[in-house]
Amino acid sequence: MPVYTYGHLTLNCWVDFIVIAKAMFSVRQRYLFIALLSVYSYVNILLTTGHSFLGINLPEPLFIVSVSVLVLLVWEANRLLQRNLGRIRVFFRSKIHPLIIHFAFSLIVVAIIASTISIILTSIYQLEKEAFWLALTLSLGFSFRINLFLHCINAIVFYMNKYKVVQIEAEQLKKQSIEARFDALRSQINPHFLFNSLNVLSSLVYRDPDTSARFIEQLSNVYRYLLNNQDQKLIPLREELEFINSYYYLLKMRFQENLNIAHEIPETKKDYYIAPATLQLLIENAIKHNVVSKKNPLDIKIYIENGKPEINKIVVENNLQPKPVQEVSSKLGLKNIKSRYTFLAGREAVEIITAPNFIVKVPLIKLSYENENG
Repeated sequence: MPVYTYGHLTLNCWVDFIVIAKAMFSVRQRYLFIALLSVYSYVNILLTTGHSFLGINLPEPLFIVSVSVLVLLVWEANRLLQRNLGRIRVFFRSKIHPLIIHFAFSLIVVAIIASTISIILTSIYQLEKEAFWLALTLSLGFSFRINLFLHCINAIVFYMNKYKVVQIEAEQLKKQSIEARFDALRSQINPHFLFNSLNVLSSLVYRDPDTSARFIEQLSNVYRYLLNNQDQKLIPLREELEFINSYYYLLKMRFQENLNIAHEIPETKKDYYIAPATLQLLIENAIKHNVVSKKNPLDIKIYIENGKPEINKIVVENNLQPKPVQEVSSKLGLKNIKSRYTFLAGREAVEIITAPNFIVKVPLIKLSYENENG
């Protein structure tokens, strides 16, 4: 199956914090769950050791209160840790999974709680040193067992919530993809471009049959490419550049020397991948918003920006000469490109610079294949 990589393709790490903040410790019905867990613990101890809690025979009311308080403190301590987990993780600059950090800190806090309960009970009953250590051992064992049980449930809730978040993100991306394809197709096969192309063709047919035949060939190449690739997520940069050559031919016939598009792409980079019609949309955007005239020719350059060894970007740059009266623009073209590459790269990947020239930097995607067993 194909795997898209741009550096490392991962989900945003902050999703973990968003999901864990919605995990079980902060649920609205937590006091009901605490009460049920306290009753369960009470019955469990009653069936195993009778009224002996932490090795101490307690009166029934104190027995119930002690169990309930211990369960309550373990739960609320975990809730407090959960609410401050983001700060804890940032403080330690750790890449460890937040669930592991949460559990590790909870062990320390729960040990303090268990020790405090043991000290209070042994002080009330004025027990010997040996009895204190027994109470402490049993208190730690009971508290850690409760804590482990809660974290098992929390982990289940965590991954269920994360699964829901991923499902929602997948639906949103699917919707964005459909909207992007529709908008891209609508803008690519727009009536103005077709009308202008047919006008140029009509002026050529009788005057220069050979050129008109060449024009028809390039026009068919453009529309064939757009229709064949509208459902593709990625296509080789080599194919995109061939398409741009045909597209530029049509534009050149219309604008003559008023428009210049130059691209020098190394052969080694042409095997990288790009979202279909990305360059065409950026060129169209430049023409739409800038004056293209003999006095003010529009120059568009397409080139590779080298960054880190594993990261390359293709750059589309044009000189700024805004039209006196700007066309109404929804700016959906650039937004769709940014959304598409955020999905492909796993993060904000498209860079836009607006001065002194208008520059858009788009990542090149390295496509690798892994078999299902690999």
